[in-house]
Amino acid sequence: MLRKGLADSINEDPNLTTCAQTGSAREAMKLAAAARPDIAVVDISLPDGHGLELIKNLKAILPHLKILVLSMHDEAVYSARVLRAGALGYVMKSEPPDSVLKAIRKVMRGEFHFSSSQIEHLLLQIAEHPTKAARSPEELLTDRELEILEQLGRGFTPKAIASHLHLSLKTIQAHRENIKRKLGISTAPALAHFAFSWSRDRSSR
Repeated sequence: MLRKGLADSINEDPNLTTCAQTGSAREAMKLAAAARPDIAVVDISLPDGHGLELIKNLKAILPHLKILVLSMHDEAVYSARVLRAGALGYVMKSEPPDSVLKAIRKVMRGEFHFSSSQIEHLLLQIAEHPTKAARSPEELLTDRELEILEQLGRGFTPKAIASHLHLSLKTIQAHRENIKRKLGISTAPALAHFAFSWSRDRSSR
């Protein structure tokens, strides 16, 4: 319903039109290759993949494609990551349609679009001394590790995460060990507790 509503709003703009839409990462790759759009609006959570991987894959086949992320996930967690993946902007699903269209137009012009608080945060990250130790999961973990931490925080078991991400259980367990090591956590129950608290803290901001 959200996707249809956004498509309707886009098509009402005389300078914009949708050429394809889907809820699947795999289908998005096929449609993008065929339609060759000027801009893609991508979610972070997808039933068959992760938005960050989709952004990287889209940029690999269409280097000049401009990408805007539209998601329910906290912008503070993903703003730097979507930039590194190749997107130019981030807008929350809670924003009104006019704000989303404004973001689309900015990204279409090759401009960045982030909330004012995140622009300040990103600039501070750039300005900080490169040897400064990272402290938060967002800074310490890779994209995949952060994704798995999110899934653990939502109560999913390693087996369920492996199924959702189309990875082996052994791979998920290896990522989990890396997460524990990077965060200084010694046991799986302690990691589960940390992941739940971290996820709850992010959602309350």
